Amino acid sequence: MKKIILIGAGGHAKSCIDIIELLGEYEIFGLVEKGIIDSEANLGYPIIGTDDDLEDLRNKYEFGFITVGQIKSAETRKRLFLLLEKLNYTLPVIISPNAYVSKYSSIGAGTIVMHGAIANSNAQIGKNCIINTKSLIEHDAKIGDNCHIATSAVINGEVNIGDESFVGSGVITKQSISIGNNCVIGAGNTVTKNINSYQIIKN
Repeated sequence: MKKIILIGAGGHAKSCIDIIELLGEYEIFGLVEKGIIDSEANLGYPIIGTDDDLEDLRNKYEFGFITVGQIKSAETRKRLFLLLEKLNYTLPVIISPNAYVSKYSSIGAGTIVMHGAIANSNAQIGKNCIINTKSLIEHDAKIGDNCHIATSAVINGEVNIGDESFVGSGVITKQSISIGNNCVIGAGNTVTKNINSYQIIKN
């Protein structure tokens, strides 16, 4: 199996570990945490270093995957993604065996598609995204880079979501609308019209 390290050791990492184990393609060698080297193991996997060690760790491990969560701001995940790219890590696409991803869809490097999620025909999902549990990305929808589509969110057909946006749990979008860059859509909202960049829609 391919050796991989995970960057981020919090709650989201637990969900990622579960999926990576089920895939059976990667052997997790440990987790990297920001500035903390004495953290407890996560689901039995040790903390093997901090962000400052990523350059040295690249000499041992080709594959890295970001397991930091994203609530509201994408800044941390984006920073880590750019750093891993600079250090020439390979950032795989991780798709749960319990998800459905159409062969006609496309998914960018470093994105995870979690249990029960669906990406239908011609869905286009960018780099470094979280497509969370039971979320739906319908036909012809476009999701930008560094986005988090949270649990059970419904992104209907031909919706376009810009980079670095967060769509909360249970959100439903009307078909064919656009949501700009760096938007935050709070849990449970129904979005029926276009939303400009840098907007926050509270729940």
